Amino acid sequence: MCGIFGYVGNQNKAANIVFEGLKLLEYRGYDSWGVAVKKDRKLEIDKHVGKIGDAKVNLPQSSLGIGHTRWATHGGVTVANAHPHVDCTKSIAVVHNGIVENFQDLKDSLIEKGHKFISETDTEVIPHLVEENLKHEGFSSSVRDAFNKLKGLNAVVVANAVSKEIVAAKTGSPLVVGIGENELFVASDASAIVKHTKKVIFLEDNQIVILGEKLKLIKLPEGLEIKPELHILDWKFEETEKGKYNHFLLKEINEQPRVIENIALNYSVEVNNLAKLIKDAFGTFILGCGTASYSALAGTYLFSRIAKKHVNFSIGSEFNYLEDYLTNRSLLIPISQSGETIDVVDPVANAKKKGSKIAAIVNVLGSTLYRQADFKILLGAGPEKAVVGTRSFIAMVAVLILAAYSLAEKQTQGKNLLLRAAENVKEILKERFEQKIKKIADE
Repeated sequence: MCGIFGYVGNQNKAANIVFEGLKLLEYRGYDSWGVAVKKDRKLEIDKHVGKIGDAKVNLPQSSLGIGHTRWATHGGVTVANAHPHVDCTKSIAVVHNGIVENFQDLKDSLIEKGHKFISETDTEVIPHLVEENLKHEGFSSSVRDAFNKLKGLNAVVVANAVSKEIVAAKTGSPLVVGIGENELFVASDASAIVKHTKKVIFLEDNQIVILGEKLKLIKLPEGLEIKPELHILDWKFEETEKGKYNHFLLKEINEQPRVIENIALNYSVEVNNLAKLIKDAFGTFILGCGTASYSALAGTYLFSRIAKKHVNFSIGSEFNYLEDYLTNRSLLIPISQSGETIDVVDPVANAKKKGSKIAAIVNVLGSTLYRQADFKILLGAGPEKAVVGTRSFIAMVAVLILAAYSLAEKQTQGKNLLLRAAENVKEILKERFEQKIKKIADE
């Protein structure tokens, strides 16, 4: 998991805009970081090992830049291995999230053609592939053809100092494009973009986007232009900052009462619809991975105890053992904070092939899971920056509690329970309790 940010526009502050974007994404990778900006027909790069902290970026003014915060996979934590990576001409730079499974074969082939490598990373093959393709085709098609050669789940952002463009493509790993006034952004998480614009496009798998004087979206592998689907984010920028708290985990813990209260007061219709889907289904399966899997497991207990209804549970990565039970009368309830977890997304795609209904519980608008679902409940927990799931987990459980009570035709009772829970959590988070909790933690 790494953080990606890119900018092209009319402001001559690309280095600072990208750098500030990386600060918002540092939770996605803090081994090393780097920024590249266009200067004339070359790219100037500033790379560092370690956390960003109070560092400053030392680059010229520019209207085009890309940056990256790294969580190391291929190669150790060194300046040479930090992104962005460039081609031999230093006019092409790449930042990347994912793993190029066939990088060694690609690297050997490029070395035979005279390309020089300076890092241990799989990422470095990408700018050299683009450079090789540029010998006989244009920039966007060079990126397209390079990306089509990559095996594995990857998101890449490629900057070209000569054409003054950024081209991004993805399979598996998320990318989102922001549309501002005469400026365009690309990032691995919408939370880094919301400061600048709330108009976004969520890239789907096997799509490539060209960001220059205008935006163009293309379907891979054939390269046909398609019409983008615009989404409007409802997040506030304040939700992406720590505010008065020392770190995001504390902030998100303290925001849990608001999340529970919001679900109790505003989710009656969505939860009633989910309860009806469960009631009408012939076989309901609930699944998730990691933190979400614990909320899914809790859901089976809640539906059993409150609504006397059997609901099957599975960890996402093991659901393939249950797929033979699925029919066009089955209901699958996938739960995910990001909506991008591949071990949830894949089973959902297989269930759709069997005609099963998908009712997703997800926190990120426009995510892959959100787009896959026939019916969806957005958790409204806000952008999650801490590694530990806090608000999103409590939101998942709150939705499932309310759904179980709705299925039992006792929704008012469920609402009152959640409202009391919100007040109880507020009380626990007051200073007199906090001091006791800290003492226990210290011991």
